[in-house]
Amino acid sequence: MSTDPLANDLAEIANRRCKQAFRRVFTYFAPRLKAFGFKQFGNEQQALELVQETLLTLWNKAHLYDPDKAAVTTWVYRVARNQSFDMMRRKAARPDTLAGDHLWPLENQSGDDPELDQQVLGDQALACLAILPPAQRQVIEKIYVQDKTQQETADELGVPLGTVKSRVRLALERLKEHLGSED
Repeated sequence: MSTDPLANDLAEIANRRCKQAFRRVFTYFAPRLKAFGFKQFGNEQQALELVQETLLTLWNKAHLYDPDKAAVTTWVYRVARNQSFDMMRRKAARPDTLAGDHLWPLENQSGDDPELDQQVLGDQALACLAILPPAQRQVIEKIYVQDKTQQETADELGVPLGTVKSRVRLALERLKEHLGSED
């Protein structure tokens, strides 16, 4: 065992998947990583996403930490730096964000019966939402059907804002692929 409590916590995470050890690591690093992310991106939402991605990586890859090669803080910030580079690359690779307009292709078409048009549109929207996994469908319904913000959705579901953003992005990509395959 090391004299560094954070190194001991990482060992506990790696060896036993200890949630209490992860909680201590999370409590220590989350505010520091958020500040680091805010300096990197100048955006609180992206900073929170960086915190989430970094700490998820720590949970999954704690076994890769070698105390003989680096201090815990050095290793964690290296992981955070790599995550921030990945986030920047992903953002550069998909500069056009999918908008809600792509979900509702019939909205601009008009027919003789507005009620029937609404029913058809509603049926098609429900059919599209049915292809989504439950977690993605839930955030799409809250944001696009119930007209809630992403932050309100995160608060209601008790998940980080970055998780909601990821679910929305994945859901919209899946729906766009689905709608594109029907053409």
